[in-house]
Amino acid sequence: MSKRSAVMAALLLVLGLLVARPAEAATVRIMPLGDSITGSPGCWRALLWNKLQNGGFTDVDMVGTLPAQGCGVPYDGDNEGHGGFLVTNVADQNQLPAWLSATRPDIVLMHFGTNDVWSNRPTATILAAYGKLVDQMRASNPNMRILVAQIIPMNPSTCPECAQRAVALNSAIPGWAASKTTAASPIVVVDQWTGFSTSADTYDGVHPNASGDQKMADKWYPALSALLGGAQPSPSPGSPSPSPSVSPSASPSARPSPSGCAATYKITNQWGGGFQGEVTVKNTGAAAISGWTVTWTYANGQQVTQAWGGKATQSGASVTVKNESWNGSLGAGASTTFGFIASWNAANAAPAPGCIAA
Repeated sequence: MSKRSAVMAALLLVLGLLVARPAEAATVRIMPLGDSITGSPGCWRALLWNKLQNGGFTDVDMVGTLPAQGCGVPYDGDNEGHGGFLVTNVADQNQLPAWLSATRPDIVLMHFGTNDVWSNRPTATILAAYGKLVDQMRASNPNMRILVAQIIPMNPSTCPECAQRAVALNSAIPGWAASKTTAASPIVVVDQWTGFSTSADTYDGVHPNASGDQKMADKWYPALSALLGGAQPSPSPGSPSPSPSVSPSASPSARPSPSGCAATYKITNQWGGGFQGEVTVKNTGAAAISGWTVTWTYANGQQVTQAWGGKATQSGASVTVKNESWNGSLGAGASTTFGFIASWNAANAAPAPGCIAA
């Protein structure tokens, strides 16, 4: 074989190997975005990172202009968790575009708004800021995937009103997300509220301790791993139950049941083609109940698409919602609330639900 032939053969061999080599999976860049709950030190991120690694999601890169602050375990700690920041200020001052430009995320995990609640910013103002940030994310990456948390409960000693303000914000997030989501850039709501205790899971009524960090990581993981695994998860919101001292007011759609519970149906938000509803279940008997089932029938073709705080099924116009494991037991006079998102067309009459206690 001539020298030229040998060189050509070697080149062909190299080219063949390059063609045969499988394409490497692209690294997914994930930005944790928020305030001190995310970044100071935000050790739920360390737990989440290691949970992803153990789950086989190794082609991920946590990004942000801020470094890790140490959590006692190895992890990729880059983040955009700015202690003391308000999401409304970040939006008003257009701070996010520079962070996006520097880090180029594919996915954003956003737990933001605690300081806004503390500062008594109206829920509508906070949601407007969320919307502006989402627009900026999509300007950076039209296919941005966004996970937005319903924030963990807060009960600081200096703000007795903060607990209920957080309830108001969290109750409004699913409807906002449903109206803002797109096929190219979905918004998934992650319920960081349910099961989180300010007394057991924070060290000051606001910031998570070790058990709180674990709960946050466990809540983020299913939604994030679904995205990383190629699935298109439906928004999975969870809505906090109002504290007993601030129960929703009754409406004419309440219908007592002889079995010991009553259900009150309320439309809390409505937009073109969709709406958010809320149902309060109350134990009207003298003894505790261990479970409940709420049913109603729609008159205008409405379809429930998502639910939280209850397990919903729909057959034709009939909707059935059963309790979750954590909110089925109700003492005499106690109540709980579940929420849902549904579609509507020309009309959206409120049905009168019935309730059966177990």
